[in-house]
Amino acid sequence: MKGLIFTYLMTYGGAVVSLINPFVGLLIYISFAILKPESLWYWAVPPGSYSRILAIAFLIGWALHGFGNWNFGRAKPILIAMLGYWGWMILCAAMAPNQKVAWSFVESQSKILLPVFVGMTLIDSTKKLKQVAWVIMLSQAYVAWELNLSYLQGFNRVKMAGFGGMDNNCVSIAMVTGAGLAFFLGLGETVWWRRWGAFAAAALMAHVPMMAMSRGGMLGLCVVGMMAFILIPKQPKHYALFALAIAVALIMAGPSVRERFGMTFADKEERDASAQNRLDFWGYCWTFMRENPVTGIGPNHYPAMARTRFDRGGEAHSLWFQTGAEMGFMGVGFLAAYYLMTVGLLWRRRREDRWNDPWNANAARMVIAALTGFCVSVSFVSLEGLEIPYYIVLIGAGALKLQSLNEEVHDVEEHEMKMYDESDLAFPYSPTAF
Repeated sequence: MKGLIFTYLMTYGGAVVSLINPFVGLLIYISFAILKPESLWYWAVPPGSYSRILAIAFLIGWALHGFGNWNFGRAKPILIAMLGYWGWMILCAAMAPNQKVAWSFVESQSKILLPVFVGMTLIDSTKKLKQVAWVIMLSQAYVAWELNLSYLQGFNRVKMAGFGGMDNNCVSIAMVTGAGLAFFLGLGETVWWRRWGAFAAAALMAHVPMMAMSRGGMLGLCVVGMMAFILIPKQPKHYALFALAIAVALIMAGPSVRERFGMTFADKEERDASAQNRLDFWGYCWTFMRENPVTGIGPNHYPAMARTRFDRGGEAHSLWFQTGAEMGFMGVGFLAAYYLMTVGLLWRRRREDRWNDPWNANAARMVIAALTGFCVSVSFVSLEGLEIPYYIVLIGAGALKLQSLNEEVHDVEEHEMKMYDESDLAFPYSPTAF
């Protein structure tokens, strides 16, 4: 019953508030994209258009308030990559054999990309950036809490049933991405209970891929851990916190988890059927990419086309290969650029002395760690519709935008000061003038 009350309150109350403050509606929309109330509280929350109501409300509020600030500054390359991916997807859909399937895919992706664009125009302070980060982290942490609780009660929900229409591997990728965010969010906190709350959330998320027995998720966790070691400030207390995180992860990973992860790198003769199938599917995608290098075979067309061509249906088990097969080299190029440009632009500014606000330096580190883990993990899972990495990019793009705005203000102030000094030189004070 609590889930139903929460869903209705956030939906309809948030819709009203969104007309006055569209950023509030965006935050609730992001939270619902991760929580998926109909799946989280399936026994209480009936199917409904909760996210659609919020989206309409905050888009109206966004329009009423002048469509936000379109000065994207250093975040402009990220925006161009996103719009390129979006536009190329529409072009591929227009040329796809099955128009219904293709445009359904465009619609589902637009429900993610449009809020990201709106968010980039609405973020105008570090406070809002922190709110986005905490909403993402808390929402993902609550899902992790419910999945861990179900596991302790005797039913491994994530492995047996997945969550929100995603299987165990897809849920694991979401948790890997969230764990990187949560760890650095805790590292940058000064209030002790928020810091340890974020660390606890990171531990809950990190345990989900182990429960799910997802090798792609476990590999992603290892990558997040390596990036965290590289990115953490070089101080003893930070190394101690990192060592504690590694110790907790090793305790949570039992013998069966380590054995399952070890099979990832087995020789060909020792690979299980799942691993060999991935190699086969990637080969099918490469065939489609070579035959249709420009616009691909059509958005969301791979499962049906692979069944017809190779008598092997299902997803390709790689976001990159499947996107390349369905939207050609340009499509996968734009998508990869969206993430890699974000990581690259933030990597150059990962130190505190490159930011006006120290918190944004920590935001850069959390985004780099989270996206690196995601990009590696989705090499083994087809996951076009996962929302959390898109919204984590929003944090990085927002930080870059704020930095540009601060630099512009600083430049204006310096220019005004220089003009003032020059005017003093042009009319020097002289006692003899009186």
